[in-house]
Amino acid sequence: MSQQVPEEQPPAEPPAPSSSEPPAEPPPGAHRAAQRRRPIVRQGPDWGGLLAATVFYWLSFTPSLLPRPWWLQVLAAAVTATIGYALGALIARVVRIWFTPSERLRHAAWWALGVAAPVAVVVTTAWSVTWQGDSRRAVGMDPRVTWWLWALVPPIAVLLCALLVVIGRSLRLATHAAARGLGRILPPRLAAACAVVVVTVLVIGLGQGFLQRGVLSVLESSARLANDSTSPGIVQPTLPTLSGSPSSLESWGSLGAKGRDFVGQARTRAQLTAFSGQPAMDPVRVYVGLRAAPTLAERARLAVAELQRTGAFKRKVLAVISTTGSGWVNQNLANPLEYMYDGDSALVAIQYSYLPSFVSVLTEDEAAHAGRALFDAVYAEWSSLPAATRPKLLLAGESLGSYATERAFDGSLDELTARAGGALLLGPTADNPLWQTVTNGRDSGSPMWLPIYQQGQKVRWGQVAADFGRPANPWPGPRVLYLQNGGDPITWWTPHLIVHRPGWLVGPRAPDVTGGMQWYPFVTFWQVTCDMLGADSVPVGHGHRFGTLPVAGWAAVAQPPGWTAAETARLEALLGQA
Repeated sequence: MSQQVPEEQPPAEPPAPSSSEPPAEPPPGAHRAAQRRRPIVRQGPDWGGLLAATVFYWLSFTPSLLPRPWWLQVLAAAVTATIGYALGALIARVVRIWFTPSERLRHAAWWALGVAAPVAVVVTTAWSVTWQGDSRRAVGMDPRVTWWLWALVPPIAVLLCALLVVIGRSLRLATHAAARGLGRILPPRLAAACAVVVVTVLVIGLGQGFLQRGVLSVLESSARLANDSTSPGIVQPTLPTLSGSPSSLESWGSLGAKGRDFVGQARTRAQLTAFSGQPAMDPVRVYVGLRAAPTLAERARLAVAELQRTGAFKRKVLAVISTTGSGWVNQNLANPLEYMYDGDSALVAIQYSYLPSFVSVLTEDEAAHAGRALFDAVYAEWSSLPAATRPKLLLAGESLGSYATERAFDGSLDELTARAGGALLLGPTADNPLWQTVTNGRDSGSPMWLPIYQQGQKVRWGQVAADFGRPANPWPGPRVLYLQNGGDPITWWTPHLIVHRPGWLVGPRAPDVTGGMQWYPFVTFWQVTCDMLGADSVPVGHGHRFGTLPVAGWAAVAQPPGWTAAETARLEALLGQA
């Protein structure tokens, strides 16, 4: 009997999934991996980023130290909103690790934001006119703003913010590309960390290289051209008491534009006599330009040689003035001493840079070296003279010049008052070492914007002349006086504003700082940064403008015998007409 072989059956097909069974879930991370494959730069906006950007846009309009013109508000709004977008996107990214909203919730959230954000932008821009009015009143300006210019702020700020976001996403794309390349030879997490470091180093390196070789080159070229110019009405002096004259050790051309302004505006004997009614002398003004000698030490020695040539060490008063970055000296800081002493005075300054102060601060510390070099050279000669015959030695500086003056003494009040007969410092910066010491060590109960230090025995502050009498205690001297406006962003700007509430916003405010100003992390830092650009665009007595207040300042620090308050007022009126 033959055995029957069973017929081969085709393989059974897998059973169709039951309609009651849920579809298979994709492997963990598959959705995020798909998202990562999308080009970063072309991804849609992040919901959390847009929400935070809208909030930060609103905060950028809140009052700060000074009123802002429309173009400055564009800059403040765009950069602040970009910071908000970055923070919001980061927070949203972290939140999505633990919580994934449903499609319905995401849809509703986008609709709500799409309606609320434009409304918030329009309402904030319109309402900010009230805030700006308050800020403008605080500094004595017309509270009204030009509506059609203010209406330009939202569209331009949004475009600029979008551009900044694209730049940020491009850097993210570069980081991801670097991580993929490094991932071929390194573990994934280490590759990601190294990619961040590489891109950061490249960005900083390229930025610094561009700044030094590109922007700084353009700025310095422009500054050199300006330094070669001569202001209208300024002519080479003929008096031997002035640098740049035919008798001078320094040529008229080597003084530079700021040096020519300084010596070319010296008070004449006739002007001084007309003011006092007494016979006057030709005042001494010595200035050494950047081109006069290659090093600071050589320029300082040349300045001393000029002082000796002009007989400056035989005058009643000798003031060492530290200049701003470009070599500028405020005439309202220089002129009063010549009037007060009937020309029996000498002023000396040297140039250490062509560049404006804000660029000099960012790129070099030449101001500190210049302040020390000049003072040490002058002091060495001055201290070798008989005490009974040498002049009263004074110090002066404005803004970066005040910083240079303080650095000549390593920020020591005792050393300054031991070696000089007094100092008048205008608009100090937050980096001034002595200013930091005495402000932070102020007597309890005195505000940061108008402090009292050790009962005013050596150093005092003032925004108006009446402040010099605070407190009503003796002020024997040598005296150090800061002219400091409560709303001066040059004085209050510091990186600490990013995360720390400043002391000048704690307790009573300065009279020119509106009560509507509040501190917000990141936001206030950028607002005050923008305020610095407009510090000289407000009325005298506010921002970084001091007008003729140095007249009363010098009268408080180095008043000559017989000088009266009436003469101070008369000199202020005279200089205020210039």
